[in-house]
Amino acid sequence: MPLAPKLASFPAIRGALTFYQICSIITGTFLLLLVGEMVMKYGFGYELFLGGSGGFLFFSPVAPSGESTGDGLNVNMTILVVHGWFYVVYLFSCFRVWSLMRWQLWRFIMLAAGGVVPFLSFIMEAIVARDVKHYLADREAAASDSPTPASEGAR
Repeated sequence: MPLAPKLASFPAIRGALTFYQICSIITGTFLLLLVGEMVMKYGFGYELFLGGSGGFLFFSPVAPSGESTGDGLNVNMTILVVHGWFYVVYLFSCFRVWSLMRWQLWRFIMLAAGGVVPFLSFIMEAIVARDVKHYLADREAAASDSPTPASEGAR
């Protein structure tokens, strides 16, 4: 059975949870954008560009060789890179919550999967936030109900 988090680490857990929630929403949003980009590129043969000869925002067909035919900023590639780099930040936030809460390894694997399975980060964010907040509230209530050794000695 894993060890329980110490009461002294509760402020750090709350901060890690907030960071995880923000990272989870950003990662999930970029993952959904990435899925949409892949459907557009591989399903319909178009990539999205910003600026260039096609105007402010335009779709450009993908060449049969798989190379982009548009000029300007390739929004598809930008989404891919941003999601990839932010997934690293998301993994750090998952690790921080997981290690502070002293959960089992399977829980970390589920948290990490949230960045690669569409919609899972939103589901995991809600579950983790609920579980952590309830756990902290229950432990704090139990700690406030039980007498401390210092107060027992004062009697």
